[in-house]
Amino acid sequence: MRTIRIHVDQPLTVGRELALPEQAGEHVARVLRLVAGDTITLFNGDGSDYPSIILTVGKREVIAQIQSSRALDNESPLRLTLAQGVARGEKMDLIVQKATELGVARIVPLLTERSEVKLDAARAEKRLAHWRAVAASACEQSGRARVPEVAPAIALDTWLRGLRNDGALQLALLPEGTQQAGALRFTSAGGVLVVGPEGGLGSRDIVSLTEAGFHGLRLGPRILRTETAGLAALAALQALHGDL
Repeated sequence: MRTIRIHVDQPLTVGRELALPEQAGEHVARVLRLVAGDTITLFNGDGSDYPSIILTVGKREVIAQIQSSRALDNESPLRLTLAQGVARGEKMDLIVQKATELGVARIVPLLTERSEVKLDAARAEKRLAHWRAVAASACEQSGRARVPEVAPAIALDTWLRGLRNDGALQLALLPEGTQQAGALRFTSAGGVLVVGPEGGLGSRDIVSLTEAGFHGLRLGPRILRTETAGLAALAALQALHGDL
């Protein structure tokens, strides 16, 4: 039987009784039609799963009690940050979802020279909350107990100025790149992968990245769409250097 995993953004301890988040409660009650006595698994991103039992299913809330705690060790040994040029509409949702499934540790939405998506403060806040919910949902499905950080959208140059040199391998996905995935050597600091939006990275973007110490990574002879490129690169890097 499939394990029902639910992300809860609050501290979890064995024995605690708590109401499920409203949307999760509705899904449990109306879609899954679970009842008192059925089991679910809660997690909050601290690295553990919390097997729980449903106590009550009401019209407005579902109450569960945590029965135990189980630490999980299914995070990739290759710590990767995906710095993704913000893509339009559902493309960005897909990227966040699949990057989470592929084990990425952090996602940074970038506003670049050719970005077509414009975000004012209010819209940026709403999109950030949405992307974080997408990442949490992907963790529910994929069995991850740590939710990758999704940072607020930021301009590429601003992000580069604040980027710390912690030993992570700095890569930018470029058709003219000279680095091959199989020849890369990662340290425990992992890597940062920059992927352009629909129009690709512009000439000013590439200059800024080069000056910041990024190396061009080339996947092959074909040009990939933005929603394909980063995910293909993550899958290749995880297969060659991680745990796929």
